[in-house]
This record gives sequence, structure tokens and C-alpha cells, in this order.
Amino acid sequence: MTRRIFVIRHGNTFVDSAQACRIGAGTDIPLVESGVVQARRLGAWFAGQGLIGIRLFSGPLQRARQTAQPIAAALGQPSDGILAWLDEIDHGPDEGQPEAAVTARIGAAAIADWDARGIVPDGWVVDGPARIAAWHAWFGRGGSGTDLLVTSNGAARFALLALGLSPASLKLRTGAFGELAVDADGTVRLLRWDERP
Repeated sequence: MTRRIFVIRHGNTFVDSAQACRIGAGTDIPLVESGVVQARRLGAWFAGQGLIGIRLFSGPLQRARQTAQPIAAALGQPSDGILAWLDEIDHGPDEGQPEAAVTARIGAAAIADWDARGIVPDGWVVDGPARIAAWHAWFGRGGSGTDLLVTSNGAARFALLALGLSPASLKLRTGAFGELAVDADGTVRLLRWDERP
């Protein structure tokens, strides 16, 4: 029997008119109103899918937990807890900086390499091997049912990197998800990526 894994990025943490900044593990900010709407939309979508054996986990930051809460409410079940390895990455000297300043420091090519191939920019603290190992361990858990994992953009991409996959972009937009299937023989397949309900 196939096990389904949904990798879900938290909702918006900046209002539309605000200048978005690189926010990583060092900044624990809440969802803004549009992010709450995205979380509710995710909850309604997952509740309407007829999923079985659902396990819902999130990363430790409040933006991940606040996204998981409406999903849990829509499913009529509590969250199954926090997974530390779903935490966001550390952007080092770029933490809290506007995107233009980050680009000026590391260059557009470094950002493109991060988004397309997961190559870590200078100064960021990521520990890619540990993140890949955590995803491999999760894929190898066996069993059936559905895993909903609410995390961040920096952490989510390592699900694909662990499988050696590189779609056009490793990024997940806020309020978007990817779906993977783990077959009975342990084969992990990417079904879709960066979709919003």
C-alpha cells in the first residue's frame, strides 16, 4: 500500500505591501492575516481529500505551528507534534535583510543555485547532510496512511534533494505543498510540487 507525504509550507508572514526579508530560524514571526487565510484554505483542501491514517506534524517555529492549527481543526484531529528537523535554516548574516541586500551580498547566481540545486550560500548555516538524513529516515519509516508535514521553504527543499530530484525550482511558495508517494517497496516518487489549493 502506498504512503502519501505532503510537504507544506507555512502561510504568509509579510503583508502584501511590505518588503519581504530573508527570515530564517533566528526570527520567530507569526502569520499575517493573509497567511491565516492560506492556512484555512489548506485545512479545507486537506479535509476534502478523503485522506486516511493522517498524521500531522510541524516545525517548531510559530509560523509553521499556526499553519498546522487550522489544518488540524479542519481535519477534526489534534496535531501529532513538533519535529525539530522541520525547522527553518539559518540565514546567518542575511537574517532579516531585504532581498535586495541579500542579492547585493551574495549575488544573484548564489540565490539561483540555492533555489535550483540547494547549494548553500556563503555564511548560511544549513547542515544539508543532516537534513537529507532526516528525510531519508522519514521516507524509510514504512507503513501506510498520510503524513502532513508543515515546514518552511528552506527545510522543505531537502525532501527533493534527499531523492536527488531537481525540478525547475526547489522552492515552495507560502501556502503551497508538494506530494510524494512511498510505495510498498520503499520507492519514493514525487507526484507534484509547489501547488496551492
